[in-house]
Amino acid sequence: MKYLYGAAVQGIQNFIFQTNKLKEIIGASELVEEICTSKFKQMFEQTGNTYVESQCILHAAGNLKYIFDNKEECASIVRIFPKTVQEFAPGITLSQAVVEMSGEFEKFESAVDELENRLRAQRNKPMRSSTLGLMGVERSRQTGLPVVSYDGSNHIDAGTRAKLYVDSGNQSKRTTLSLCRRAFGMSDISDGQIAYDIENITQKNDWVAIIHADGNGLGRIVQAIGKNQTDFKDFSEKLDAATTAAAVDAFKFVKDRFNDTRIPIRPIVLGGDDLTVICRADIALDYVSCFIKSFETQTKFVKNYPNLGYDKLSACAGIAYIKSSFPFYYGYSLAETLCTQAKKDAKHYLADRELPKSCLMFHKVQDSFTQDWDDIVERELHPSDNVSFMFGPYYINEKKNGNRWLVDELMDLAQKLDGADGNVTKSHLRQWISLLYDNPEMAKQKMRRVLSITRMKNVVEKATTGVERRENSVVTTTYPVYDLLVVNTINNQITKEDAQ
Repeated sequence: MKYLYGAAVQGIQNFIFQTNKLKEIIGASELVEEICTSKFKQMFEQTGNTYVESQCILHAAGNLKYIFDNKEECASIVRIFPKTVQEFAPGITLSQAVVEMSGEFEKFESAVDELENRLRAQRNKPMRSSTLGLMGVERSRQTGLPVVSYDGSNHIDAGTRAKLYVDSGNQSKRTTLSLCRRAFGMSDISDGQIAYDIENITQKNDWVAIIHADGNGLGRIVQAIGKNQTDFKDFSEKLDAATTAAAVDAFKFVKDRFNDTRIPIRPIVLGGDDLTVICRADIALDYVSCFIKSFETQTKFVKNYPNLGYDKLSACAGIAYIKSSFPFYYGYSLAETLCTQAKKDAKHYLADRELPKSCLMFHKVQDSFTQDWDDIVERELHPSDNVSFMFGPYYINEKKNGNRWLVDELMDLAQKLDGADGNVTKSHLRQWISLLYDNPEMAKQKMRRVLSITRMKNVVEKATTGVERRENSVVTTTYPVYDLLVVNTINNQITKEDAQ
């Protein structure tokens, strides 16, 4: 009798972005990766069982699937794994489920479907947090959780201690190099090359970017491939390798722009079809565009699965441009929302079994407080009911239709705004945007005047030519000028004296 075991890590993003300290964020991401790899394998040693690599179907991005040969071996892991995970990474919750592969679930396809149903049900069952404490207990100044140790004047809770130290007894510091080695393709990377503080990422200004990229249509693909155990395992391993290879290609594409010895990119999640990184703002668009292009190339192995009908995979991404002091948790949430919005556009009006085209969206956070994305759009990107500056998403290799732009088109136009003439033009464009909010008729007069005197007429015309888009029977004229100014500002603004 065989038993299909599944585990899913919950609360990953809350755990990773619990504080705004880069060292703790990176340490948390390494902990999550270890849970599904080395920590799971250690459970077999502790219970006197043997880990068989071929029986592990999936171990990436906080998800595990493993086939046990007997009930006793499976039960021994189920009994201790959640407690071990909570001790290893306080604040993380692990959901588990097991399906006996017999009767109606004898086939792998039906067993996997049932396993996912049981995991979803298990996630809805609340578990008592291991980080709770009495009201009178001293609390960490950063997280509000009970203090378990001190490091000088720092008050450290259990989760933070696990993120910072490999061995809390002798306070052996966590190096967090393994994820960087994979994402950069550098086996010989050293501590001196790694950014451990946010100051190591910023350069001429304080802007950083949080990127979240995710593959398209993986749910349908898993449904098609999941019927066969061998194909499922093979696909999962190849997809993970393709995502890693794409991240390495993206790193190589931008590495010539690093003026310091420290690499201004820190991977947070890299596994399955997911990528999350924090990086210097001015390299974000180039980095993620190259990642997606390479992802499409690296995933051409899917044509070997005839039942899919695809010759490659595509991906969407969201980029949140935030100040280095802005809470990373809200920045990640915005990046994830922007990725979802890009996917929504890419999947709109698709033919049956048509692969969504790769695209991305970005936003520069201007307020000191966070809002829902719809509120941000209404507050910052809608001068009036029928006018909008939400011109994205921008497509990577191929436009969805004539109303959309490629990322390269946007970046080329933004680059033309460099220099003295570009600065004058940017000033006129900002004035025109302000007038659209306050006095649309005066905005028309302003634009006629600008077009009559500017040396960059083609740039101004392209930036201020609206495109009509319809959503829910409402027609809105959308302009690319806002995004154009964001990209140029992010790439060229200097706010640090030592960067002059």
